[in-house]
Amino acid sequence: MYTIAVSFKIPREHQEDFIKAALKDGRDSGANEPGTLRFELIADETDPDTFYLNEAYEDLDAFNLHANGTYFKEFFAAIGAYAEGPTWLIKGNRIDRQEAR
Repeated sequence: MYTIAVSFKIPREHQEDFIKAALKDGRDSGANEPGTLRFELIADETDPDTFYLNEAYEDLDAFNLHANGTYFKEFFAAIGAYAEGPTWLIKGNRIDRQEAR
């Protein structure tokens, strides 16, 4: 499983727009892009201007399909004027116990 996590700084006056755009991206990607396994939007508990996307894909190819797809482009077009980020926090493959043996 290929996993990514990114953070964004979003001014308060644009947070509802960001939330709508992120949830739309996640919903549409999950429904229409093979290999999208998880798409979570998380609000930071101490900084109300920071949001995280935690995403999982079957593999790197599935992530690349998403990153080159319509929903990803629409998301960044919608948030580009006000969002600071993404700042990459995690990019990599999850290690399962069975794989580690």
